[in-house]
Amino acid sequence: MLTRRISNPALRGLVEWVLVIGLAILLALFARNFLFRVTRVTGYSMEPSLSHGDVLILNRFSYLFSSPQVGDIVAFPYPQDPSDFFIKRVIATAGDVVDLREEQFWINDEPINDSFSATPILLPGTMDFPVTVPDGHLFVLGDNRNVSRDSRCVTVGTVPENEMLGRVFIRFWPLSSFGRVE
Repeated sequence: MLTRRISNPALRGLVEWVLVIGLAILLALFARNFLFRVTRVTGYSMEPSLSHGDVLILNRFSYLFSSPQVGDIVAFPYPQDPSDFFIKRVIATAGDVVDLREEQFWINDEPINDSFSATPILLPGTMDFPVTVPDGHLFVLGDNRNVSRDSRCVTVGTVPENEMLGRVFIRFWPLSSFGRVE
């Protein structure tokens, strides 16, 4: 190995530490870019599932071999400012027809029956309904539907699957809420 050629023990120890730290940094960068990412919830659009200030770990690896599914909470760049992330729930995938009627969302002529958002929809957004989700896209909503900027707004619209930063996997902070996010 490289350090065996160095005769000075102090210098050899320093080189070993530099190599170990360098390897640790490379592994951390690999994990951050390809496996996991940390992000923070800003705003109240995902309440009660997620709260403003929650720190989340995104699983970036999960969508390398499969597509997002209805019910997944995902993160993606906001189209108007890609440096800002949106965190929303997938409610429809390619080919699904999304409609808003009777203060409720309908998917393929069936009302959404989700336990995390039973509030009537008072703000329909700027999208014309019904909407057929294009191939390779997702229709996403915040769980707190009356304060969320999501796919029913033309500034967001349907979101390309290939722009997903990952699936929300673990709530890291606050520690009192630490655990897997469903």
